[in-house]
Amino acid sequence: MIKKILILALVFATIISCKNKETEATSEVSENNSLSQILYYGGDIITMDGDIPQYVEAVIERDGKIIYAGDKANAVNNFAGKTVEVDLQGKTMLPSFIDPHSHFMSAVLMSTQVNVASPPMGDVTDIPSMIKKLEKFKEEKGIKDGEWIVGWGYDQDLLAEKRHITKMDLDKAFPNNKVLIVHISMHGGVLNSKALEWAEVDENYETPEGGVVARIEGTNEPAGLLMEMAYMPVFNKLPQPSEDEMMNLMKAAQMQYVSNGYTHAVEGFTHIKDMNTLKRAAKEGRFFIDIASLPGFNEMDKWLNNPEYPFGTYDNHLKFAGGKFTLDGSPQGLTAYMAEPYSVPGPNGEKNWVGNTSIPREELAKLAKTMVSNNVQIMFHANGDGAIEDAIYAIENAGIKAADDKRPIIIHSQFQKLEHLKKYVELGISPTYFTNHAFYWGDVHIRNVGLEKASFISPMKAANDLGIITSNHTDFNVTLLDPFFVMWTSMKRETRSGKILGGDQVIDAYAALQSLTTGPAYQFFEENRKGSIKKGLLADFVILDTNPLKVKDVDAIKDIKVVETIKEGKSVFKK
Repeated sequence: MIKKILILALVFATIISCKNKETEATSEVSENNSLSQILYYGGDIITMDGDIPQYVEAVIERDGKIIYAGDKANAVNNFAGKTVEVDLQGKTMLPSFIDPHSHFMSAVLMSTQVNVASPPMGDVTDIPSMIKKLEKFKEEKGIKDGEWIVGWGYDQDLLAEKRHITKMDLDKAFPNNKVLIVHISMHGGVLNSKALEWAEVDENYETPEGGVVARIEGTNEPAGLLMEMAYMPVFNKLPQPSEDEMMNLMKAAQMQYVSNGYTHAVEGFTHIKDMNTLKRAAKEGRFFIDIASLPGFNEMDKWLNNPEYPFGTYDNHLKFAGGKFTLDGSPQGLTAYMAEPYSVPGPNGEKNWVGNTSIPREELAKLAKTMVSNNVQIMFHANGDGAIEDAIYAIENAGIKAADDKRPIIIHSQFQKLEHLKKYVELGISPTYFTNHAFYWGDVHIRNVGLEKASFISPMKAANDLGIITSNHTDFNVTLLDPFFVMWTSMKRETRSGKILGGDQVIDAYAALQSLTTGPAYQFFEENRKGSIKKGLLADFVILDTNPLKVKDVDAIKDIKVVETIKEGKSVFKK
């Protein structure tokens, strides 16, 4: 009898124990079922994780991050919870694109200006068509006499007249308005007489060091064109929309990026007033993509070590990422600083013209060292080989070596010499290239500097072969914010006239994708946050109608379309 009682007691205890375990398990499943996640599958998912293409069958996003990337069977079996399944239906998913360099605040202002660019960016082909575009804009916007008319994208090399527009051309159509036509390089512009009067630029105006003022032949009278340091004061005091109007323009600016697959944009040279505008937009929660701002060196005394402008961390999608130096201008505008003279005269017919440097070398080195010693990443706009050499000098004199992992960035880095790349390796310099130049201005560069020098612009293949991490940008709104055109120019390097400019520097599709994902993520110290698809990183994705790695005809790369852009698990653009 005692034995039977003990057996019954043991059975009862076992039943109770199992009931408790069942209750605990049910509770755990119930808790997991309350979690919400998205499972992506059914297409090519390129992780961009590694030096060769890697694919996974499925990706799971939860709370804005990737929690799984791997086989679909394991994804279904190992992750309980409320799962929204997204079948890609044969489309391609990869990490969303990261803009290495553009001008976000220009994108904000674009809706208040008129596009006077030439094809493929616009439809202006000559001076009369530009005037007509400006007149139509004035009428549509109801711009009154005395008010400003501002155009963007002007390129004298693409006009039928093959010359700069002048104030006289503009005055005939707009005698009572202030007019500014911003040069495609964004380093200058043409002003009419009313605008020049407002800018206090007349025959007595002295050209500042590092600036260009075009003069009417045989006189000291300004013709309208101002470049570089002569243009910057004009740009800085141009009237802007009100702060409230700027806030309302933030969404449209971001939509230009996400519609092209970007979830990270760069404000490439930020003035204090724009830093404050960006701060307000972030505080008000107006950013749904990441904005990396590069405050300009010329106002370093206002932002360096100022607690109002902390560097290196995001606050509501805004990060002050590094200090920006602008060392020279544009090669198509003949203001890039070259080590040897151009093959053609300067903007005012100067002989043995080498362009402009904005900052004397020793002063640059001192400022760069100050930034580095205060833990600010340094970034240099440098197009010409002379400017690149000045940047290398400043980086070297700041005491930086590759092992220090400071990641100084040279933006554009166009007219390099092979020996520069060896210094890049030694000092840990990472370039963000601009291969769109091969198409847009390749023929102009051949004329301006000769075929041999022009053929080595943006030498991505040579840099990659040395293990240098690179990126590739649009400099928007200098060129279109189109990642597939960027890929195409790096894979083809074809000029407008059909020449192949530096065919030995073409790269393959995977390297081209790296320059839009993992490359810029590294340059912004964000490789452990974005740029590839792996567990723990942000769920920033772009879905394409075609896999770029499977396109056989290089020219067809340009035809790929963005289907959807996803930022931290949320769809921010869908076609």
